[in-house]
This record gives sequence, C-alpha cells and structure tokens, in this order.
Amino acid sequence: MFDSSTLLRQRFAALRSTADVFSLRHVRQSHQALSVRRNVAEPPALSQDEGAMLTVRINGVEAYAATADLSQNGLQRALEQAETLARQIARYSLLDLREQPVPTGRHDYLSPHFDQPIPGLADCLGLLAEESASVPSDSRLVDWQASLGISLVEQTYLNSAGAELRQAQRFLFPGLSVTASDGQDSQSRSLGRENFGQQGGFEIIERCGLRGSARQVADQALQLLQAPNTPSGVRDLLLMPDQMMLQIHESIGHPLEMDRILGDERNYAGTSFVKAADFGRLQYGSALLNVTFDPTLREELASYSHDDDGTPASKQFLIQDGVLLRPLGGALSQFRSGLGGVANSRACGWNRAPIDRMANLNIEPGDQSLDQLIAGIEHGILMRTNRSWSIDDARNKFQFGCEWGQLIENGELKGIVKNPNYRGISARFWRNLAAVGDRSTFQVLGTPNCGKGEPNQVIRVGHASPACVFSAIDVFGGDAS
Repeated sequence: MFDSSTLLRQRFAALRSTADVFSLRHVRQSHQALSVRRNVAEPPALSQDEGAMLTVRINGVEAYAATADLSQNGLQRALEQAETLARQIARYSLLDLREQPVPTGRHDYLSPHFDQPIPGLADCLGLLAEESASVPSDSRLVDWQASLGISLVEQTYLNSAGAELRQAQRFLFPGLSVTASDGQDSQSRSLGRENFGQQGGFEIIERCGLRGSARQVADQALQLLQAPNTPSGVRDLLLMPDQMMLQIHESIGHPLEMDRILGDERNYAGTSFVKAADFGRLQYGSALLNVTFDPTLREELASYSHDDDGTPASKQFLIQDGVLLRPLGGALSQFRSGLGGVANSRACGWNRAPIDRMANLNIEPGDQSLDQLIAGIEHGILMRTNRSWSIDDARNKFQFGCEWGQLIENGELKGIVKNPNYRGISARFWRNLAAVGDRSTFQVLGTPNCGKGEPNQVIRVGHASPACVFSAIDVFGGDAS
C-alpha cells in the first residue's frame, strides 16, 4: 500500500515547470472477475493498469497530458506536453482560472478493513461453486451463475502548492442469477442484479447474503414463471431499495450533474430538464424527499476524503424537504456557474480528466417500517430489482421494468406478478412520493458501470435508500403497449 509514494514524491519534486501551478495524479488499479456458470468455473478475467496525469495552469488556462511512463523523463515529457497545450489553447479559452483555489490538503484514506486479506482465488471460486451447486435440479432452471468482482485502486495526488492526497480502496461486487424457462416464457431472478457493490473486505459477502442464497433465488425464478402478468392501470407503487437505486440514479443523479446542465454532455449523454435557475427554487419532490451527496458511509462505493481534483468531500443536501438546493458540480463547474456544489469531480482512471460525476447519492430514511408502508397502501404493487430502463436525453420521461412484482390490496401483500413495469415523468414522479421507509428498510447499494463523457468514462457510483411509496403511478405488464 502506497509503496510508490516515496518515489513519486521524489520525481514530482524534481520536475521542472514554468506553470503557475501543476499537479500529478497517479492511479494504479487491478480487477479480477470470477464466475461459476451452471457448475462450471469460467476462466478468471484479470487486469492491471497504472499511469499518471499531469495538469498545469498557466495564466489562468488549464491543460493536461497523461502517461504510462512513470520514469523521471516520462513524467517530465507529459508535463511539458501539458504546458505546450495550455499555451496553444490560450486564445480559445473561455475561462480565466487564476482565481480558482488550489488544493493544499494532506490526507490518507483507506477502505474499511483494507488491511484484512481477501481469500485466494481457489477459495473464492469454491464459494461460487458451492452456491452454483445449490441450485435445485429442475429441468425448468436453464441457466444460473454465481460471480464475484474484486477491484483494488490506489491513487496519489500531488501538486506544487504542497497537497498530498492518498487513497487506497477495495471494492467487491458479488452476484447471483437464475433463469427459468418452460418453453413459452422465461424469467430471471437475481440477488440485486450486479448492483450489490460495496467498499471494504470479505464481510461484504455476508452483508449481501450471497452465501446460501441460490436455492431461494431459484425458487423465486420458478414462481415468476408461473405467475400472472402484471395488470395495467394506476396504482400506488412500493419500490424496494434495489429498484430505488436505479430510480435515484437516472431521475435525480444524472439530471443534477452540473456539466450536463451547462450543456457539456448534450452531444453524447444528453442534457437535463433542470435549469441553473431552478436551484433554491424548484419543488423537485414532495416534502418527504431528502437527497444527500454523502461520502461518509464508508462501505458505500464512492466514499472518499477528497475528489480527484483534490477538493475535500463532506455530506451535503442536494434536495431538502423536496426543494432543490444544489447541483452535482465539482470545483470547475462551481467556478463556471457561480453555484455551490460538492466534491464530485471524478475520473475513471489515470488517462481521463475528472468531470462532474455522481458519487454517493442517497435518500435519507423516513419514519415507517416496511409493514407500515404496506399497511398504508389500499391498491398497489411492490417492485424489486431492476431489469430494464429507458429514459429520454433530458432525464425526464422514463419507463423502468423490474424482476419481481407483488400485488398489495387493502394493506396486505397478495400474489406475485411477473413483468412489472412502471412509467412516469421525473419532474412529477418525485412529487408523488407519499411515504419513506425507516432505517430498517435502508440498504447501501451501488453500480460499477455508470458511463458518461467523451472519451467515455465508466465509474463506480453508490446509492443508498430506504423503501419508498409513490402514489398514483402508471404500472403495466409485459404485454402492454
């Protein structure tokens, strides 16, 4: 851990530059993906990557260059390339960044239990094989898979103002899925799809419930196969946390990214129905909606002490009592827009520049247990685990589908239904938030594959949420148009 820090420090101190300020962001990461499918271990996928980005500011203009050559000469060449670019683009620059603050912090950040070793490859594959073998013998169970992804990321940020920020993080992504088919229909059930990702050690395996889950997941796939299709109509909707995370991600997270609001992403990822003038004014949701950027839940995927531009991270309300307060905008977007933001300037690796990204975007718990949420619904449906999504490029009109549905009538859970879907408009949907689950319904989840930016950046995003009830939502089954 941080075994390259001393050498990096020495090489950074020896760099020669005429820039007003310059920085180095070194990233080393590795990933292994393990899988057992239908009781057969698939070849492990292993990858490693390492390099550094050099950034300069000259007369208020910033530019950067990245390199995998970490020798003294390699770093010096990248720094000089960044300086040349800064001078070349100066006459086209729209911003003068001379007054933008420069980070000076010094801090180390570690994932929880980072010092505790992870079991070896054979033991991890043995766990997955055990779960795979637990799937019952039934001719209708046609496919199943147990998987585990493990990522290690070590990052060091140094700048000429004296900042030194080091982070060492480990991420685990357990998964299990089973597909059932009767020749006419097929249904899949999973353990949170690929969205049970957390930061820490092997305790994540126990928290997610992977061990011993295969039989139940297989049984649920068979139940879905025999279940009736979801009826269409307007109903109250109870979303469990593993679907809430997708709802938060698509209809709160992306619309609040400040670079998207400023128009930077419109050619690729789209724009936003939110306008800069909406902050401090727009009633985004009902008074029950409280949304935070929260890097303090240490097991969540995007918990950190500083973002990739060196800005210190702290918990901030983006939406409070339903009112939109601040965007997901890092230091540069804050400088451009004049609006407050958060420490969410992030890059997927050493060869990408940090941009505004979701990090940990959470809904704060309310005051109702799951039983109370269900008891308050006269005519509704419970949905779990996303399986499909579609949303327009302004992140407003959407249609989402789930793996699991269960009808609610007169405050009681009733029969299981398959192909549950719902649709709405973001600007209205959150105003229909009618009840928010308490801490007992709260779950920390996350996705490893949020994509954005040109060139594309795929990054880890955390979402934690309680179960939530929305009133008068348009729901439909798989055969509805």
